Amino acid sequence: MPATDLRPTPEAEIIFKKWIAHLNDEFTRHEGYERRAEIVRDELHQIVLGRPHGGRLNSTLVTELPMNVLIESLDPRNLTFEAELLPEVDAARFYPRKPLLFFWEAFDRSPLGLNHWLGKRFRCMLARHIFASAGKGLELCSGIRMTFGYNITAEENTLIRRGVVLDDRQPITLRGEITAK
Repeated sequence: MPATDLRPTPEAEIIFKKWIAHLNDEFTRHEGYERRAEIVRDELHQIVLGRPHGGRLNSTLVTELPMNVLIESLDPRNLTFEAELLPEVDAARFYPRKPLLFFWEAFDRSPLGLNHWLGKRFRCMLARHIFASAGKGLELCSGIRMTFGYNITAEENTLIRRGVVLDDRQPITLRGEITAK
């Protein structure tokens, strides 16, 4: 395959786009913390464990504790971000974004995050729900970390490369190509 032919198979492209559109619809329809956390938990359950979320955990068996820890760790409500401990955090703006920030990072650490074509589309969809503003032509590589997300404005045709850390405790505007230092 030539290096310039970076598209997935037509069948995969349809599935990828359908999944991203579904998630975008869900995050648009449900802007609250609790429902977004449930959506992210359910999606990660399938991505990481390969099966739908559901059923009761058996916490009485010591042999099942590691799996129970993994299952509970896929729910954004069961984790703490450093941002939550910062005095500058605006809880009303942060908490609806917290599940999406977790989804972004968990996606990047999953096998799906290795797929550049899917990943850049997935991250751009999430950025439109996380950032203050995300311009057209935005391109987001894997491994990008941010503090709050809600203080980021990405102008049109901005490219954020792998490994960039965005400290947005104060509002920041991104333009052009941003690389890790």
